[in-house]
Amino acid sequence: MSIEGRIRDMIDQNHVMLFMKGTPEQPMCGFSKTVIDILNHMGTEFGSANVLDDVADSELREGIKKFSDWPTVPQLYVDGEFIGGCDIAIEMSKSGELETLVTAKKE
Repeated sequence: MSIEGRIRDMIDQNHVMLFMKGTPEQPMCGFSKTVIDILNHMGTEFGSANVLDDVADSELREGIKKFSDWPTVPQLYVDGEFIGGCDIAIEMSKSGELETLVTAKKE
């Protein structure tokens, strides 16, 4: 399966999906930690993929950037839609928009 197919599968299989550096339990950058803190504060269940742990297949780190046409990680998706990175997640969290998105599951 192509990297684009793998990424699409991960996004499709999770209502909220975070591509990040590290894991939710051990984030490896402050931006990833911030997004995790926001999601955890809202009590949101989410899938995650560690772009640094893809040793056997180093395509994920670059593949996600091409997939979204967004140059940095973390990258947050809700219901298959690319939301953005850390700064956007912070702003949407402050306005309440992110919580509205993650609590309103698509049928």
